[in-house]
Amino acid sequence: MTTLHSSLGPNPRLVRMFMIEKGLEEGRDFTRVHYDIITGQNRQDAGYMGKNPQGTTPTLELDDGTCLTESWPICEYVEELHPAPNLFGETPLERAEVRKWVRLFDQEVVVPMTMGFRATTGRPMFEPRMTVVSPEAGAELFALADEKWRMFDAYLGGSNHIALGRFTFADLIMFAFANFGFTVGWKLPEGTDNLARFVETHNQRPCAVIWTMAE
Repeated sequence: MTTLHSSLGPNPRLVRMFMIEKGLEEGRDFTRVHYDIITGQNRQDAGYMGKNPQGTTPTLELDDGTCLTESWPICEYVEELHPAPNLFGETPLERAEVRKWVRLFDQEVVVPMTMGFRATTGRPMFEPRMTVVSPEAGAELFALADEKWRMFDAYLGGSNHIALGRFTFADLIMFAFANFGFTVGWKLPEGTDNLARFVETHNQRPCAVIWTMAE
C-alpha cells in the first residue's frame, strides 16, 4: 500500500488535506508514518533518509518503492490517479491558471513566511539544524509576507476562490498555510477581511478536520 511519510508542518498537512478532499482515507487507501520533527527524527532515521536524502516531509512512497517528495508534485500525482473531484483544472488553460496562482503564492508568501518563522519564533528548533537569517532579517521577512498576504486579499475581493471560481489547489495551499500559521501564533495582517472570510468559509470543508486531529 502507498505510504505517506508525514510530520507536523504546513506541507505535510497540505498533502493530508488534499487526500481528504479527494475522499482518500488513511488505513484504507494509504498508510501514514509520522516523524517527530521537533526532535529531528526525520533527519536521524537512516531508513527515512534513504528514501528522501533531504530529510524533508512529506514523502509519498509508492508500492514499488519509488519515493516522491515535495507537497505540490505529490498532490499533482494523486490528482492524476484520482481526477475527481478536480483540484488542478480540467483543461490545459485551467491547469495553467491554477499553477500560476500556486507559484505566485509559494514565491511571494510561503518563502518569506517560512524563512521568517525559522529565524524568529521557530529559531530554537531550526538554528541548530540549518542556516537561518538573523532575527532582524526574519522580522523583515515576516513583514514582507504580510504585505503579500494583503496582495492576495485584494486579489480575492468578494470571492472565496482565487482561481476558476471554484475550490482548487490554489485555495487549498492558501488555506493550509494560513491555518498552520495560526497554530504557531501568527495572525492575519490587519486589513485582510477578505482572507478572514475565505478562511472561515473553508473551515467548513472536509479537509478542515485536520486542524482538530492529532498529528
